[in-house]
Amino acid sequence: MIIAILQRVTSASVTVDKRLVASIGKGILVFAAVGPDDTKKDAETAASRVVKLKMWPDDSNAGWKKSVQDIGGEILCVSQFTLYASTKKGNKPDFHGAAKPGMAKSLYDHFVCKVQELHGQDRVKNGLFQAMMEVGLVNDGPVTLEIDTNPPKRLAADPVSSLAAGLAQQGSEQGTEGVSVSESIQDSSKGLHRGLLE
Repeated sequence: MIIAILQRVTSASVTVDKRLVASIGKGILVFAAVGPDDTKKDAETAASRVVKLKMWPDDSNAGWKKSVQDIGGEILCVSQFTLYASTKKGNKPDFHGAAKPGMAKSLYDHFVCKVQELHGQDRVKNGLFQAMMEVGLVNDGPVTLEIDTNPPKRLAADPVSSLAAGLAQQGSEQGTEGVSVSESIQDSSKGLHRGLLE
């Protein structure tokens, strides 16, 4: 999945070797990382979400009503493979979860091109891939949001409904011997309810 950290900013810039590479005014600073299983579809989905995500209030100051498109803001994209760091073991981060540089650059470039296509090339700036960058920003809020193109699926709110659906599917695929699917669901549901009450 492509991971992106979005920061609402009043200004942001990227400097490499003391040379200003890119800068924006009011808009979004995007840190993006590519995973080994990502595709062009993931890059396009992430780009669309960056452009359409509502991060600003409207004219009546009601929150989360306007996107960067709505306010005519700018976007600065910065590649950051460290978003895939694993810190589960020891004190040294592990970056094996990130895509290899060649693949990552190809999909990251596709992501940036898609953002430019959706929002306008003149309003979308880019950092320098694989460079040691100094990123400056003034966070507005502060507001920092995370998006990814493959969020974990939520469990069903009602465990009985979830169980019933699973048994119904199993029954339709395998059939039942001596007991109907509906009876199996009823018996299992009663047992689950008793377990929850105990």
